[in-house]
Amino acid sequence: MSKIEYDGPILEIDQLSISFFTRLREIPAVMDFSCVVQPGEAMGLVGESGCGKSTVALGVMQDLGVNGRIVGGSIKFKGRDLGEMSREELRDIRGNEIAMIYQEPMASLNPAMKIGKQLMEVPMIHEGVGKEEAYVRALEVVTDVKLPDPKRILSSFPHQLSGGQQQRIVIAMALMANPALLILDEPTTALDVTVEAAVVELVKELGKKYGTSMLFISHNLGLVLETCDRICVMYSGEAVETGRIEDVFDKMQHPYTQALFRSIPLPGADKNSRPLVAIPGNFPLPHERPQGCNFGPRCDYFEDGLCNKGDLKMIEVPHGDRHGSRCLRIDDIDWDAPITVGEQKEKAPIGDVVLKMDNLKKYYEVAANALFGGGDTKVVKANETLSFEAHESETLAIVGESGCGKSTFAKVLMGLETATDGQILLDNRNIEAVPIEDRDTKTVGSVQMVFQNPFDTLNPSMTVGRQIIRALEIFGVGANESERRKRMLELLDLVKLPREFADRMPRQLSGGQKQRVGIARAFAGDARIVVADEPVSALDVSVQAAVTDLLMEIQREHKTTLLFISHDLSIVRYLSDRVMVMYLGHVVELGDTEQVFSPPYHPYTEALLSAVPIADTSIEKEHIVLEGDIPSAMNPPSGCPFQTRCRWKDQVPGGLCEKEVPTQKTLADGHQIKCHLSDEILAQMQPVIKIAAE
Repeated sequence: MSKIEYDGPILEIDQLSISFFTRLREIPAVMDFSCVVQPGEAMGLVGESGCGKSTVALGVMQDLGVNGRIVGGSIKFKGRDLGEMSREELRDIRGNEIAMIYQEPMASLNPAMKIGKQLMEVPMIHEGVGKEEAYVRALEVVTDVKLPDPKRILSSFPHQLSGGQQQRIVIAMALMANPALLILDEPTTALDVTVEAAVVELVKELGKKYGTSMLFISHNLGLVLETCDRICVMYSGEAVETGRIEDVFDKMQHPYTQALFRSIPLPGADKNSRPLVAIPGNFPLPHERPQGCNFGPRCDYFEDGLCNKGDLKMIEVPHGDRHGSRCLRIDDIDWDAPITVGEQKEKAPIGDVVLKMDNLKKYYEVAANALFGGGDTKVVKANETLSFEAHESETLAIVGESGCGKSTFAKVLMGLETATDGQILLDNRNIEAVPIEDRDTKTVGSVQMVFQNPFDTLNPSMTVGRQIIRALEIFGVGANESERRKRMLELLDLVKLPREFADRMPRQLSGGQKQRVGIARAFAGDARIVVADEPVSALDVSVQAAVTDLLMEIQREHKTTLLFISHDLSIVRYLSDRVMVMYLGHVVELGDTEQVFSPPYHPYTEALLSAVPIADTSIEKEHIVLEGDIPSAMNPPSGCPFQTRCRWKDQVPGGLCEKEVPTQKTLADGHQIKCHLSDEILAQMQPVIKIAAE
């Protein structure tokens, strides 16, 4: 089908309202939503889960399922109303003119079909080209998305590629038809930060090369800053602020936008002197939205009789280019007033060593032919000579990409796995060889874990109170049921959940509330050490602030040692005392937070810092994109594990990086780095993140 030539806006959404219909009621998902995307422009759609971002995208694709209906307004693509098109016309436009990239790449790939065939189908179906030409185009687009050895990739099945490679294939597939509009729905959520940085870079480059307009849906403000020209902030089904990135970031005109920025850890936030400010209250459910302004009940500037009357419309803000806000009090609010700092907290002094790891190794033996067993066995070195100490009241962050051995080390510590070699001392007792079933109750209660996904760790058929009481029974806390019930209610107080939640089922709780129950359960046995494995990455930004603040408060009160596993360096910078950077089973850098975040860095830490999106227009970052994927632990590279992706390798003479694993060297004040670079070269490293001069 030939493309429609058009020189006006690519996408015009005007006062769009979308509802979903159940047997009981109509649930409005999007109300009075307007936005315009010009040719070649990238529009970021941000907001917390449930705010209607993805519903807008599905509305554009005209793919709302049987229950969804557009109940007001219009969506025009290149001047034509999509709601008035026939199914045939829509089929021609989808994939050909409008393409969509989803969060989970495997949802878009056929597992039983080779990559090449899946890519070739696009031009063959949409443009009727022959096989040979389709193959040439597929090869070209795989080269465009910077995949190594394109011919091998085309003859591979999806499962033979890593997550980052699969996502690139999905991007390649979307670009095959050279669409006018590309919708990206959280395309990097499932990827590591370094891979995310490369994919984002790629999307920007390809957008420029093909002149594609983009609708980029994300909850990550930093990512939107790096990829988009304009932004639209959504809250509870409505657009509350929209404008150019720099207008909205630097001259925000809506209390919700302001509250969002105050709850994310930008450089300069500090857990003691400048804590994050969580947004009070909870997100309203679609059928319980308040009168007037949806954000009213949670807003610092709410005025009775004004903010809760009638429907609010978007108002044009005098400064900026097409800058609009859905707030009646724009002129009364002092937008430049400094944040009123919550009470400053005193950090509990760091105490004695509670946990010591000495040359810990964890190897797995797997069949070389993993599918059918038999054949030679291969050794996977998940952890190589891990050594560190953790103190009472200390937060030690463990960072690195997936597959670096962070979770394996946590499993060995918890007793879910036993160590291959080395030792773990908990209060000077060896526990590395004691599986969890053989540990005494006190040891099990002392080392607890808070998991990434709160949905997986609660029993759906048991009330919240009962789950915490079960943990208390296991840890032998309380002499009888009434004592345990009293302690359970105290634990709910500790995690700031109302006591009536004791009788609720997990399905009645939001993600952030479930995570609080997980934390309450972890502290049921008076845990000395809490391993928090990505505890906030599944939560919304505003909830993240409240949960991290909660962990810090409990730590201050109980002198807990917190091992915080994360790939989000912004949050690590905000709350950790010391940071341990892991790569392919090795600790490549270890030091206090200040040391790890300022040069000299290990080359891998440097790349990690560069990859983290920061939602601050005054930040300048050095741009380092790592080439290639993380090597497999089954087949690690020779010499330094990072040498296949390191940009500093040429600075080391004699090919040493490829021959020998570097030894740990200690720089000033106990800062450790495992690298062959000379001290002189390390000392010349420049900061990756700079705050631009005013």
